[in-house]
This record gives sequence, C-alpha cells and structure tokens, in this order.
Amino acid sequence: MLTISVYSFSEAASFAASELKKYLRMMMPRVGNVRILPNNDETASFRLGLMTDFGLDCSDAADLRLDDVVYVSCDENGGVIAGSNPGALVIAVYRYLKFCGCRWVFPGLDGERIPRLESLPAVSYRKMADHRYRGQCNEGAESQRCMMETIELTPKLAMNSYMLEFDIPTAYYHWYYNHINNTVRTPEPISADTILRWKRLCETEIERRGLSFHDMGHGWTAESFGISSKDIWEPDEEAYVPPESVQYLALVKGKRALYRGVALNTNSCFSNPEARAKIASYVADYAEKQNNVDFLHIWLADDTHNHCECELCRTRRVSDWYVMLLNEIDAELTRRELATKLVFIAYTDTMWPPETERIANPKRFTMLFAPIHRTYCETYEEPADEAAIKPYVLNDNSYPRNMAECMGYLAAWKRVWDGDAFCYEYHFWQQQFLDVGGMYHARLLYDDIRGLRRHGLDGIIEDGSQRSYFPSGFSWYVYGETLFDSSKSFEELTEEYFSAAYGSDWRIVVDWLQSVSDQLDLAYVSGNRKFPQPDGSVAAYVSEEYAQRAEAILARAEAFGEIIDDHIRADERCESAAWQLLGLHREFLMLLCPVIAARARNDLDTAKEAFTKMQNELSAKEVAFEACFDEYSCIKSLNRLHW
Repeated sequence: MLTISVYSFSEAASFAASELKKYLRMMMPRVGNVRILPNNDETASFRLGLMTDFGLDCSDAADLRLDDVVYVSCDENGGVIAGSNPGALVIAVYRYLKFCGCRWVFPGLDGERIPRLESLPAVSYRKMADHRYRGQCNEGAESQRCMMETIELTPKLAMNSYMLEFDIPTAYYHWYYNHINNTVRTPEPISADTILRWKRLCETEIERRGLSFHDMGHGWTAESFGISSKDIWEPDEEAYVPPESVQYLALVKGKRALYRGVALNTNSCFSNPEARAKIASYVADYAEKQNNVDFLHIWLADDTHNHCECELCRTRRVSDWYVMLLNEIDAELTRRELATKLVFIAYTDTMWPPETERIANPKRFTMLFAPIHRTYCETYEEPADEAAIKPYVLNDNSYPRNMAECMGYLAAWKRVWDGDAFCYEYHFWQQQFLDVGGMYHARLLYDDIRGLRRHGLDGIIEDGSQRSYFPSGFSWYVYGETLFDSSKSFEELTEEYFSAAYGSDWRIVVDWLQSVSDQLDLAYVSGNRKFPQPDGSVAAYVSEEYAQRAEAILARAEAFGEIIDDHIRADERCESAAWQLLGLHREFLMLLCPVIAARARNDLDTAKEAFTKMQNELSAKEVAFEACFDEYSCIKSLNRLHW
C-alpha cells in the first residue's frame, strides 16, 4: 500500500498530500487506499516537505518565500517531493504528476487528462522557476464557479500568484450574474455582501494552495475619503461625497468633483498633505484587517487625464506626488509594525518616472509595469527606445503603443528604481478574442515571456477573464509553463498540450487553428492594420482581400465539421470535451466570418446585422461552454467590427 507523510506541516503541505493521494488513486484505480501517515514518518512511500527538511540545497533562491524551487526524487516505490516554500511544494507535486502523464488542458474535471498506470515512473527533477511572479487577476464576467476552477488550475500550470482586484469586485460578478451582452438569459442580481463573502472564499482557496495573494489596486483615492467605489466604472453623478471630502478631490477643469461621475476614476489632490495622510491611514487600516494579503497593490484612480490641476499639484509630475504618498504609507505601516509588501504601478500617467522623489524603503516595495495601451503586434523582445518617450504634459498625455516605446518608459523607470519589478499584462482582457484562432496569441505570450529578462522584469500577473479557454486552453498552458521554465520550445509546448487535449490526430487541430490565426490575424481584427482607400485616405478593416479570407475560412469551417464529428465521441473524457469545444468554436467562426466579410467591404449595415445574429446565437449557446468562454468579454471585444 502506498503511503504519504508530510514534513513541516502547513495548510498547503496538507493540501499537497491530499492532491497526491487523489491523483495516485485515479492513475492506479486498483492500487487500493493511499494512506496519509502522521508527520515525519520516514517509512512512508512518499515524503513531502520543504527542501530544508531534507537538507536539500536551495541557495540559488534569493528569497525562499518568493522564489519557487521544486525537487522530485522518486522511483516506482515513491520518494521525496519538496519545495522551497509551501506553495512550491504544491507545484512540485503537480510537476511530479505531470511526469506521470497528467495534463490539465482547461478548468474543471473535463479538463483533466489522467493516465492509467501499472507502475510509477522514476523521476529525478529539480528546477527553480525562471520568474518569481506567475499568476492572474480577475477580470471579465466572472461566476463564482469559474473563480473556484481557475484558482484550482493555477498551481497545476506552475503558477504561484492570484490577484483579486478591488475591495469588493462587484462589476465582474454583475457582468456575469446580470448576463450583460447575453440577449437570452434572465438577470440574476447578487448583492455586494454576497460578493464580499465569495471573495473571502476565493482568498481561502488561494491560501490553501500556498499561492501568493495579491489584493486591491484601484479604489484608495475614493474610499479613503468616505466615497464608495462599489459601482466600479459605472457613472453616478448623484453619488454621495461627504462635504468635508470635496477639498481632497482632484481639481480638474476648475472643479473638485467625481471625475465624470465615477468615484473609482477620481484622483486626489496629492499636494495636500492631509489628503495623503488620510490615504496612508486608510491603507494601513486595511492592511491591519486584511492580514492574509501577501502583496497589497497601491494604485491611483483608473482612467486618464484626471489628475489635479491645482497650482501646487502642477509643480511636479504625478509620479513625484505618487512616490511621496507611497513613502508616507510605508511610514505609517512601519509605525504600526506591519510588514505588508506593497506594489506600486507604472500605468497611464505614472508611466513617466518621478523627477525628484525616490522610494525611501525599497525592501517593502515591488514595481508593477502595466503598458495597457500596447497594440500586441510586437513583443517584449523589442529593445527599449528611450528617444521615443514623449514629453510629460499634465492631463494631455498620449501613451506608448509600440513595444520599443513602451520599453523606453520602463528603462527610464529602471534608472530610478532598481528593485523588484514585474508586469501587469492584458493578454486575456480582449486580445484572446481578437486572435480568433488562438495560435498567434499563444506565440505572442511565449515571445513576450522570453523577452522579460532583458528588461529586468521578473514575471507577469495577467488581467483577464477567468474564462479564456476558447477555442482551447493552449494560451494559458503556454503562459504558465513558459514563466516557470522558459527553456522549453514553443513546438514542445504545442505537442504537449494538443496531444493531451485532442489525442493522436492533434496535428489536424494545430494546422486548422493556425490557418485561422494566419488568415484572420490579430492586427487586422483589432483594427491595427490600415488600408489605402480610393479617395487617398487610409482606413482600418476595409479590404477586399480580408473579405475573401473570411469567406475562405467560412468554407473551410463548414467542411471541418466532418472531422470534428469523427472525434467528438472519444473514450477519453478530456479529449471528447476538447473536440466538443472545438465544435462550438467552428460554429462561432461561421457566425463571425460574415461579420468580417461585410465589414471588410465597408457594408456596415450588413456587418451590424450579422453581428447581432452572432450575439443572439452565442447567447443561446453560452450555458453549454461558459466555463471556457466569456460571452460578455467576447462581444465587448469584437463590437468594434460593426462600427
């Protein structure tokens, strides 16, 4: 009988043991029970613990809490599975199971491919993750079920972090439960209190797996002054602002008020020392109560061109006031003896680094680089072009779009900040729907990750929908695996994923999806290709060539139905589910291609009519594949096609 013993007990170590037991029993369904023995039992088949428990070297880790080292030394009878920290131990168990042949191709039970083994393989493996920060942040229309499933999937793909944006992320839940952009489903409103309790459930599941919990982001510039930001981006001109708080709001166009009626998008008068003190106190109060947070993100208001224009605020860049605020937050946390790690962000107007102010206590801080305005037509492999940095102009800035320019802004920041830095990225916000084949998107992620090190970046947290597994989960697989081990080739990852998801005929699927990505490329669908017009102008989308490409894909999609029908009843449930999802993607293409063809011929009325048909039919089918497909985000992303 196989047995498991845990050394250095922790909640994550106990979870790792239970996961190992579960999958051992599924891989060898006639093996009998797998017992978990009392701690530190040297007679156990499998011994799980920290690397230090077994005297294993992990000197290559600069910080054992943050740098994941996994170690596996097992034979057919079991062995040692260890990690540099409890979360790394959980990942080490999944790495061992991956060597056994397990694959997780999308969330949920249907996404698991578990081999049947007669005996266990010999595995000798040690790896320190190539990047420290590897995770995601909630976005899109999210259900609580999909949140649970993506948290569960995170360490299986070797990711170690999960971020929950906002104190109460009402918008994301409302988009799902009110079924925004779905023309069929009946709204199911839920309360902010329910959402808060669900957030706590998410936090518990994050902690159980030893994942680093990143929290908050926007909201401090409203909540600190008694102004609710629970409506997130919804404008409310009648929203209550305490009279005594008006003085702390940014002066924009001669008025101190909520910016366009949105509390979340309203900045503060950062030159006012009382305003900064109130924010510092509010952050410290939050950190004191939410003592399970590993990284607390301190961002300014969302949106752009909304900073204070008062006489004193004008004397410095926003980033200088921002760093001054960060230092005061640090001082307040220090006064209260709170060790909370803080994350500051280079985003919109703070892409320009401070001119005079500097972080006083670098050990507390990590920098987040968030190039939200990039086009996704180039990668982080581009060299930095600091000459492309535009002059800073208060509330009249334009933001970097190509990657050489984006990297120029990062290089300027790195001259005043030489500490920890990683990315906040948006590959799964809209881009996954703009590459309708998904293969360019996966390759873009791969190349982006491989380019991080040259710019001094140590990983990514992705802002994106938790339902970004359509037509497959390949992009997420590439994301997690490449951040963990960037030495793997793209071709190796392709075979690993598609053979697990689609079986022996996986190459047919790769060729099909690659042809869709090539013909209806992201640059075109996103509107970043421009075409000369007969009147001498240039325009996005208007191109007879792309109309014909869309019609060719439509014809191929019709024929591809026979191939799907031949595979959809595979014995392996994961394989069958993957082919079913591919069948739904084929139907999606058959609805989308007429939209693109009409748009490419500048027939906007026909494009809009076809788009409405697509939305209605996707709405009717959403329940069938909502765990992998976010209809709200898809419609929002592709809405540009009938403009």
